[in-house]
Amino acid sequence: MLFSEKRNLTRWIIIMTSFVIVIMILWNTYTFFQIFKNEERVKMQNWALAQKKINSADPNADVDMELPFQIIQESNIPIIVTEKDSIINTNNIDPDILKDKVRLYAFLQKLKNQNEPIIMQISEKQTHQLYYGDSSLLNKLKYYPIALILIIVLFGGVVYNFYRSNKMATQNKLWAGMAKETAHQIGTPLSSLIGWLEIMKADNVDETTIAEIEKDINRLQTITDRFSKIGSEPVLERLNIIEETEQSFDYLKSRFSKQVGFSFKAPKKPIMVSLNPALHSWTIENLVKNAIDAMKGKGKISVVIENDNNLVKILVTDTGNGIPKNQFKRIFEPGFTTKKRGWGLGLSLTKRIVEEYHKGKIKVLQSEIGKGTTMQVSFKKT
Repeated sequence: MLFSEKRNLTRWIIIMTSFVIVIMILWNTYTFFQIFKNEERVKMQNWALAQKKINSADPNADVDMELPFQIIQESNIPIIVTEKDSIINTNNIDPDILKDKVRLYAFLQKLKNQNEPIIMQISEKQTHQLYYGDSSLLNKLKYYPIALILIIVLFGGVVYNFYRSNKMATQNKLWAGMAKETAHQIGTPLSSLIGWLEIMKADNVDETTIAEIEKDINRLQTITDRFSKIGSEPVLERLNIIEETEQSFDYLKSRFSKQVGFSFKAPKKPIMVSLNPALHSWTIENLVKNAIDAMKGKGKISVVIENDNNLVKILVTDTGNGIPKNQFKRIFEPGFTTKKRGWGLGLSLTKRIVEEYHKGKIKVLQSEIGKGTTMQVSFKKT
């Protein structure tokens, strides 16, 4: 308990530290942005002074104009100079924009939105406004915080998925270990029951009774075999899926109330599929039991096997309450259940058996509230 609390505290410290680091990086980025922006304004003020000096210079006077011309030439920032909203000068503007007067004035409006104009007092009666945009470096710096946030979110997502996968892997190992231990524990009394069955045979107990007990013992052996296979790769055999499905169906049919009507329909010719018989039996059992639960122990269940080109489909239909469309996928999630009692693992386990172990597909084919549901399992033929 103490270790768990310390681990949670460590996680929160790491999260808060990461959050503080992100805030500091964003704040520093904003500070740099403002510094660069102020530096560019100073450059534009110098450009305005240089332009003013060039315009007011006496051509006949021997004045050194090298520095003003250098300031004008080295500027790479888009500039538009206006007088009474009329454009009188431009610098570093795309030639295509200069050719189109509408685009040029639209670009001017864009510059007005980016920065406050610099007033150029040419004379007492003549005033120019200098509008300028952001340099390419400043434009790139604008998107740096967004890129940083996206990288952090991506990194956070990777860390979260790694942590979640690690946690799920640990849980899976725990469940697999518990399942194998359950199989081991069942094995001891099961061996004893087999011994007692042999004694009953020797004592000439009624053959019908012995046959039924033998069926249940075989069933317990199947269940033990199922649990022992959890967490390990099962061995698949090329079997007749009709025969394997019908055996499981007949066993369940004989052990449920007469208030449930069972029907089975399949092609007469065998259909060969790579199966693990114990796990396939578990699939049919889970689907049939879920159907009976949905009908509250009273109704009709049909299992139909269809031969469809390269696939074989098993349709399990009930006359139960039905499933809302928004829950068609959720019913296969671990822990999801609509019953007051239950772990919500049956269909999740069934999906894993079908799709991971047998490379098949399982889905809710159709369902109508108050009328029933059809589940479809499909496998590739071999």
